[in-house]
Amino acid sequence: MVDVMLNRHTWVIVADGEKALFLRNEREVNNVELHTIHEMNQSNPATREQGTDKPGRFSDGPSAHRSATEETNWHAISKKRFAKEVADELYGFAHKGDFERLIIIAPPVVLGQMRQEFHKEVSDKIVSEIPKTLTNHSINDIQSILAA
Repeated sequence: MVDVMLNRHTWVIVADGEKALFLRNEREVNNVELHTIHEMNQSNPATREQGTDKPGRFSDGPSAHRSATEETNWHAISKKRFAKEVADELYGFAHKGDFERLIIIAPPVVLGQMRQEFHKEVSDKIVSEIPKTLTNHSINDIQSILAA
């Protein structure tokens, strides 16, 4: 599935809007063995549980007519914020030289949000992006997918 060689200096990031696993390959090219080196979690309940205020209203001009505004999607905002936190964390590791190559596995929407937040120092080290949700899979399953 991944058309790149995984050496010991390759990290694999498995993320979604609520969880991120930072994995490092401990073996050489043909023998993938991933170990968790860092994990990030965020509680992100549904919008109905986060926002209790009714949608706002605004005036349409000099008439007495008022229109409603769309309710804020707190869940989506929280996912974007978490994508930025993951990107910032990766920048810190990249700046210290902790990894040489990076593989990102995330759902397409989260992958796009993370891509917008990546610093150039991180973007230059990305060798592959996989648009899948694998955060609830075991590390053995992720290894199998990468080794295939």
